[in-house]
Amino acid sequence: MHFELDKSHKEIQKAVREFVRAQFDREMIIESLKTGDLPAGVRKKAAQLGFSGIHIPDEYDGGGMGLFEYVLAAEQMCRKDASAGMALMLSGFGAECLFDPGRKNLAEKYLPPVAGGKMRAGAALFEPGAGADISGTQTTAAASGDHWIINGNKAYVPNGTRAGFYVVLCATREDADPSDSAINTGDRQSLIIVDADTPGVTAESAGPTLGAGMVDFAHVGFQNAAVSVKNIIGSPGQGLGRSLSFLNQARIQAAAMALGTGQGAFDRALDYTRQRSQFGKKLAQFQVTRHKLADMAAGLESARLSVYQAAKAFDEGTCDAKTAAAAKLTAANAAMTAADEAVQLLGGYGYMTEYEVEHFYRDAKTLEIFLGSPAVLKDVIAGGLIGKLR
Repeated sequence: MHFELDKSHKEIQKAVREFVRAQFDREMIIESLKTGDLPAGVRKKAAQLGFSGIHIPDEYDGGGMGLFEYVLAAEQMCRKDASAGMALMLSGFGAECLFDPGRKNLAEKYLPPVAGGKMRAGAALFEPGAGADISGTQTTAAASGDHWIINGNKAYVPNGTRAGFYVVLCATREDADPSDSAINTGDRQSLIIVDADTPGVTAESAGPTLGAGMVDFAHVGFQNAAVSVKNIIGSPGQGLGRSLSFLNQARIQAAAMALGTGQGAFDRALDYTRQRSQFGKKLAQFQVTRHKLADMAAGLESARLSVYQAAKAFDEGTCDAKTAAAAKLTAANAAMTAADEAVQLLGGYGYMTEYEVEHFYRDAKTLEIFLGSPAVLKDVIAGGLIGKLR
């Protein structure tokens, strides 16, 4: 499949490149990695230019574009700096669940602040000890009058301590006693919006991470947290399906970030080998170097086609879990290969912060694991290929 970007797509790429060139200076990046967050001014500018909510429907003050346009923006963001790009493009992580909410009032309340860069979101889907499996969630939501009473714990929630609200996957039972903590996990699963300042909600940072140093991952707990019954997204029992659909979208988003990360590492390696001389020749003149660069470029181009195809399919409503997982697996592999080779090509400089490639390496590793390790993604792909066995 051939992708020819039209004028509007090229303008998005150009606008993002101009933004990151002006905003992502090296000193700011180094300081932001120390503080664990981007400056408020950078976030505000990104929101003003429409990057924060590029794929949020325009009726909720977003850009009204699709996942494909989001992918183009995320790729260019992370090409300049992966940590900063992830911090911006994941600021509304989970808000996508409200695009077709079933309760329009929730979208009207929560999406405009996200699109405007005034509020961050966190999808609270995964639980301690469960890995990438969300089908057996232990977090419960028991109906009590006009409230859901939520109890449980979620792990590694992006934007955890800074989010204004969480999209929480719960096992729901409308006839349950709120004091009964042994709700059968086979009961219907639902997605429920929980404001971060709700009594009974706690968020604790998971601590420093190898990469994605400007994204706050946190463990979020719920102890008899009461939220309105109107805060459910869709209807009871739709949560798992909606969550899996969101994961397909999120994996394509992560794939775009990995693609940009790998491209950023490649750009710096290519620039270095064209300038650095050894034994009277530029490094780029040695065949071994040229072959490394060729392999890196080929891997990235293959990943780009996979990611673009998946994003297009998602926008057209034809993307399945296998396609999304394949895009993320391909892009993550290409990013890891490019980042690793970049460190090798720069030699000792590859380990120095000043030359940036070690930074890309750490972020590439994070994206390789985020939302499903290679083993998890291969299981998803295999499941789609094999289907159910009799």
